[in-house]
Amino acid sequence: MFDTDIYELKMAGALDHFEAELRKVQTGRAQPSMLDGIKVEAYGTHMPLNQVANVTAPEPQQLQITPFDPSNIGAITAAIRNDQSLGLNPSDDGRVIRVPIPALTEERRRQLVKQVGEKIEEARIGLRAARQDALHEAKRQKEAKTLTEDDVKLVEKEIDKLVADYQAKLDAAFKVKEQDILKV
Repeated sequence: MFDTDIYELKMAGALDHFEAELRKVQTGRAQPSMLDGIKVEAYGTHMPLNQVANVTAPEPQQLQITPFDPSNIGAITAAIRNDQSLGLNPSDDGRVIRVPIPALTEERRRQLVKQVGEKIEEARIGLRAARQDALHEAKRQKEAKTLTEDDVKLVEKEIDKLVADYQAKLDAAFKVKEQDILKV
C-alpha cells in the first residue's frame, strides 16, 4: 500500500517553517525571536546572532543584546541595522546593545500583514509541492502495477484531506498573527 507519512512530514515541515517565520514578525512588543534571522560576521564567518550574543527583552519596547565577546559589538550593530525588513536602529554603550522597538504605525501594521501574507503563500506552495510529489509517486506505482486505479484514487483523497487539514492550520495561525499585528 502507499505510505503517505513522508508527504505528511513535508507538509508538517512547511507548517513549522511558517510558524517560525511568524515568530520573526514584529508585533509592537519586543521579542528576542525577532532577531532570529540576523547573521553576524564574526571570527571570519557569518554566524547566527544567538551564537555570538545573548538577546533579552528587559522592557516591552526594548531588546538588549549582550555579546559574548565585546569586540563583536560593531558587527552585531551593523547586522541589525542592515536588515531593512526589521527597520530597527540599535545603539551600544561599549558593553551591551540596546534596540528600541518603535510603536507600529497603521501603515507599518498593514505592511506587516502583507509580509505575513507572502509567507503564508510560500507555505502553501510547500504544501502543493508535497501534494504533487505524492501524486506523482502514486501514478508511478500505478504504472509499475504495484497500485490499482482504486488505490490511486484513495491516495488522492487522503493526500487532499491532509492538504486541507494543513491549509486550515496555516489559516488559523495567519488569523491569530494578523489580529496580533493589527491590535493597537
